Amino acid sequence: MAYATEQKPLLGKFRLKSTLTVETGLHIGGGGDNLDIGGLDKPVIRNPLDRYPYLPGSSIKGKLRSILERLLNKPLNRAGGSDTYRYESDDLEDGYSEVGRGNNSQLIFFTGAKHCPVSRLFGSTGAICWIEEQIARDRGLVGNKAQLKTIDNKSYALIKGRNAPARLIVRDCHLTEDSIAQLKQIDTGLYMTEWKFENGIDRITSAANPRQVERVPAGSKFNFEIIYTVENPEQAEEDLRNIAIALAILEDDALGGHGSRGYGKISFQNFEFFYRSMEQYRQIVAGNASFAPIQQAKNTPELLETFGTLNEEIRKMLPGDES
Repeated sequence: MAYATEQKPLLGKFRLKSTLTVETGLHIGGGGDNLDIGGLDKPVIRNPLDRYPYLPGSSIKGKLRSILERLLNKPLNRAGGSDTYRYESDDLEDGYSEVGRGNNSQLIFFTGAKHCPVSRLFGSTGAICWIEEQIARDRGLVGNKAQLKTIDNKSYALIKGRNAPARLIVRDCHLTEDSIAQLKQIDTGLYMTEWKFENGIDRITSAANPRQVERVPAGSKFNFEIIYTVENPEQAEEDLRNIAIALAILEDDALGGHGSRGYGKISFQNFEFFYRSMEQYRQIVAGNASFAPIQQAKNTPELLETFGTLNEEIRKMLPGDES
């Protein structure tokens, strides 16, 4: 049972900072305060203390995860709400998810969260799944009355999969001071945002169905920050490269709702890459620790072009794999 109590290593923290610029009006929805006649159908999310619009880290993280799942061609093995499916590593070890019931069930192979690039970064919630019987018994996950199934001429046991915490933290993005000053000066009838009036047209009767969407205006700038926890030096390079690629793809996609109608185009500028080891954290008390950037880039193309240099800096700072 040593596996159940094994502590994850903590070798250091990477921090990536950038400025996120809204290139076209952006909508990430929040709950409306009221239902006034003529009011907004779709308000944006705001900080309740100062009423400033912000970009939730959960929305950005979910978009980055979706991009990486498609980039790495991950299968859809977990049913979600509203007839949607997503990808999960249902356990730490490789195994099979069972989707559907009875004669309509389907076995879908998944890569265990210990090895899966998506689950390492974004985490994974365990679910009922099949893993090799011997592995399940070695880990103490099944008893004598385990439910077994033969898959590809190997014996698999049905288990309750284990969770894997995310290595990546995506912060909420708040407006820069310059953007706050600019947005306070606009006069749209809304506080620091804009109205977008749209019409849905009935194809049969040509009747209009008007709606009003609130958007963060184009040109708004937000402080963007993500944190990556280093647990395995050999996996850190791949994980950081996947983050950089996902950010570049996000620029050619859309953030928030209604992306196919022109909303949510964003760009990143002025990247700064920081690293702090555990030894540097220990030196903070003595006042000897520094947190200077180890890499800078003006935009995502430059970040990708210089990633080889960044990897060299990463290798110098990371300890050897002591596992």
